[in-house]
Amino acid sequence: MALLGRKDKTPLGIYVHIPFCHSKCQYCDFYSITTKDQRVMDSYLDAVCAHIKEAGALAPGYLVDTVYFGGGTPSFFGADALATILTAVRRSFDVSNDAEITFEANPDSVTPKLLRKLRSEGFNRVSLGIQCDDDEILDKIGRPHSYEQAVTAVKQIRRAGFRNLSLDLMYGLPNQTRESWEATLQNVLKLEPEHISCYGLKVEEGTPMHRYQEFMNLPDDDAQADMYLRAVEILKSKGFKQYEVSNFCRRNNESKHNLKYWTGGAYLGFGPDASSDFAGKRFSMIRDLRAYVDGILNGGQVVADLQEVPHRERAGEYIMMRLRTSLGIQAEEYEKRYLLPFAPLERALEQCRQRGHAVKQDDGIWRLTPEGFLISNSIISDLLLIQEKAPPLAKRR
Repeated sequence: MALLGRKDKTPLGIYVHIPFCHSKCQYCDFYSITTKDQRVMDSYLDAVCAHIKEAGALAPGYLVDTVYFGGGTPSFFGADALATILTAVRRSFDVSNDAEITFEANPDSVTPKLLRKLRSEGFNRVSLGIQCDDDEILDKIGRPHSYEQAVTAVKQIRRAGFRNLSLDLMYGLPNQTRESWEATLQNVLKLEPEHISCYGLKVEEGTPMHRYQEFMNLPDDDAQADMYLRAVEILKSKGFKQYEVSNFCRRNNESKHNLKYWTGGAYLGFGPDASSDFAGKRFSMIRDLRAYVDGILNGGQVVADLQEVPHRERAGEYIMMRLRTSLGIQAEEYEKRYLLPFAPLERALEQCRQRGHAVKQDDGIWRLTPEGFLISNSIISDLLLIQEKAPPLAKRR
């Protein structure tokens, strides 16, 4: 693919959903299936590669700077399959030489052979799901690995040459206390990752955990809040910058791919239930593996939802997503981009500041504090209601 004019191309993220798992975690509501049927996996591989080829022809003005393999469990799918998909991406899209290329993995499906293969193919970032360092809790929530396996996996990842490692953790787990959560953080920090994600457990309807949550001794909301604020404090003391509600990094190792979601960047998603925001439209794929494969290979319908996003809705997304990050929101940028008044929002943010939930920097950028992040849904909801009532600036002149 021609490299001329690359600097003028629009950055694009590629997300590939791998819908296969060894087993289903008790809390998981992402779309995935548990299977070892190679025919099913092979048919999906054919379909997703065909889908990528078809989409690439529609994106000559884009430069791919991030590729993210999520799941499901990409490492369970295998190195050869992941490498085949990445090759399809490179053949179909203009991919930057320094693109961030991530795959998610579980400790039980990480092997030296898999890691060597993926590193040689150009993968340069690993997101490893550890969740907890207590094997009893891991078993209770349905994780298919032990903490010892996680430690071994980290060592193998380093030996394979990966220098950008993210570890996923969860708090608010069964029988977890603030003290045990603090111990988990201290243990995980010894593994020296570049990035840590800390997610509070949310028991979603339809998951196995939802049916028997009252018997699991889950920490209440106040206890979860204490765990969250303690994580912010501990990670900050160890040199980690909080750049999003749940995400922390060292040495500017933010997830470039996930920042696209939070800053309104363009991205294309492939695989069942994958979402896209591309060329001014938002759409997602159907949440059914067999229907997705059949639709791609036999010309059926695979798009579940397609909509053009109204300008005011984009303005709302700016508020909603940027206030989840350390980037925050700023009057001049907001008014110039969306032609809506910032003053009503600023009055509400000033009230948040007085309560310790927001700060205004010298450069005029408003950001939420860690305490504000805890109630960000409520704050953002109030701001969106204010925005809905605001007349466009152009009509006020």
